[in-house]
Amino acid sequence: MLAALRGTKDAVRGMRSVVSSFTTGLTCRSPSADPRSNMAALAGLQQFRESSSASGTTAYSVGNSTNIKWHEGSVSREHREKVLNQKGCVLWFTGLSGSGKSTLAYTLEHALASYGKLSMVLDGDNIRHGLNKNLGFSAEDREENIRRIGEVSKLFATTGVITLVSFISPYKRDRDAVRALLPEGDFLEIYMKIPLSVCESRDPKGLYKAARAGKIKGFTGIDDPYEEPENPEFVIEVSKEDGVLLAPEKMAVTVLDYLKVKGYLGE
Repeated sequence: MLAALRGTKDAVRGMRSVVSSFTTGLTCRSPSADPRSNMAALAGLQQFRESSSASGTTAYSVGNSTNIKWHEGSVSREHREKVLNQKGCVLWFTGLSGSGKSTLAYTLEHALASYGKLSMVLDGDNIRHGLNKNLGFSAEDREENIRRIGEVSKLFATTGVITLVSFISPYKRDRDAVRALLPEGDFLEIYMKIPLSVCESRDPKGLYKAARAGKIKGFTGIDDPYEEPENPEFVIEVSKEDGVLLAPEKMAVTVLDYLKVKGYLGE
């Protein structure tokens, strides 16, 4: 029995040694080192510093969340990306309903998988089945819809995943707010340019017809505006007025070539 116990203790010491040597070789990246990091968190931290001597706590507030504190892990983003041999980023597909956002996103996901690269599609309709199922389509709910998915996509990108976000995201300020969450180069805006008339003729979900009949209110492009991106990383002309659609495989090649040249796909 004593021999077995000694063997167990030796095994535990060995594991501790392995963990210690592993974590010693890793570097940590402070979230506050990024100039685009959450300003609310910085403001909360400053407030804490000013009052810590009186309160005796190291916690602080961010927005409506109180008594919280950032916990930094031992595995840096750089280490995760080295493991995956790729660079995390957010490809943000924006455009009218029926413009081909999700079609391109899933085509690109399939192509990336064939290259052995890890990606994930965050589709607007899919997200409303779960995380955002309590949101409607008012301006306020649309803003919260994009804020939430922006935070989620940031988590994916910092994990090293090539994140493909397919959301109409009609308001420029909401898209810009997501861009501001991420370091320079992590947010790639892809505008799916297509005439409204072509989207209406396609109408894969029957939503334009319903909106024209007054059965759907606040529908983007009909009685709610779509604000075109002013300076996106990509403008993909899906179709002209003639309604001839560009093949999704050709669109995917354009994006893939960019990702290769810019080093997102590793070595």
